Amino acid sequence: MKKWLFTVLFGSALVLGACGGGDDASEEPANDGATEEEANQSDEGAGGTVDTAAAEDAFRSNCSSCHGADLSGGVGPALTNAGEKYSADQIADIINNGQGSMPPGQATGDDVDLLANWLAEKK
Repeated sequence: MKKWLFTVLFGSALVLGACGGGDDASEEPANDGATEEEANQSDEGAGGTVDTAAAEDAFRSNCSSCHGADLSGGVGPALTNAGEKYSADQIADIINNGQGSMPPGQATGDDVDLLANWLAEKK
């Protein structure tokens, strides 16, 4: 009986653990069929100087666990239109000093400016 219970619990743990992630393709934002390089160039051509790919990597590393892989929110608020509400300087200040339940210093160094400028473009 104990072996059977252990097997069921272990199997359940494996199944539930597998449901938690690993599907990196779902984290990539849609770019209407454009390659990543073309998407980056179109961002730069629109007046932006943000390295979109680097910003997305920094976001995944530092922010997505609370704000969602697609910026839709979760534990933290949605950031899909952060640029409508905050400037890049204000976003950098929030990243550095925290706000509400967000602790300070979630990103550091160049990632702060990169994330702030990228999020400021989200309108």
